[in-house]
Amino acid sequence: TTSAGKAYQKTIRTELGIKNVDKQMILVMGGGEGVGNLSDIVNNLYKELTKQGVDATIYVVCGRNEQLKNDLDSRDWDKVLNGDLEEGLSSASKRQRLKKLFKRTHRSKEMEESLQRAADREEAGEPHPRGQVDVVGLGFVTKMAEYMVAADVLVSKAGPGTIAEAAAVGLPVMLTSFLPGQEAGNVDVVLDAGFGDYNDQPEGIAAEVACWLQDEKLLVTMSHATQEVSHPHAAQDIVLDIGSITHAWMQLNRVTSAKSLSP
Repeated sequence: TTSAGKAYQKTIRTELGIKNVDKQMILVMGGGEGVGNLSDIVNNLYKELTKQGVDATIYVVCGRNEQLKNDLDSRDWDKVLNGDLEEGLSSASKRQRLKKLFKRTHRSKEMEESLQRAADREEAGEPHPRGQVDVVGLGFVTKMAEYMVAADVLVSKAGPGTIAEAAAVGLPVMLTSFLPGQEAGNVDVVLDAGFGDYNDQPEGIAAEVACWLQDEKLLVTMSHATQEVSHPHAAQDIVLDIGSITHAWMQLNRVTSAKSLSP
């Protein structure tokens, strides 16, 4: 979030071959197999960002799901957008959609205030120029850390490793699903720390992410909030601890062996 951090982010985007390094970026993931309702989420993100006038690139990690990647590469995005417009969503319906997001009790104060401002803009009927939105399908990604650094928002299931990696690089997270039992607590970690939210509805996900991207102050606040749970050097610390403990036991064994051999 600092000027140096932003410059580093642009450098990483350049190294990844991202064409417009100044454009906001969303990273969408669904696990190594690219499963779940990724397609619906991407469609709704495209529609919402375009209508809200947000210029952004959506990178979708399809994993081993080649069919999804090929589908995204060949999808008629104008048809996706026009199909939604033909449904005739009224301003009242849009306001109701945003108000539904207010019913969450676990969201941070800053996030609630940002959503309220978005609802107020919708109420005022502020015109939006069409957002320039690109969608890029990725296969199985081996440079996940770099893509997370390049992104402004992560949209993902509540995998513990994914959340830990996002927190390590200060990346706000929109969680879309979790495995009952083993991943439920991961959602609480993100919500309690205030660096993300949970929503399992593609339309709601898109509406909230669009709101975040139009609120730079909120993104900075969420990025800083990751520090509460972030341990970027955890692996290195674990190795050092193992090494120190092992060395101490080796020393103790030497001393014990020497005493046992002494007359």
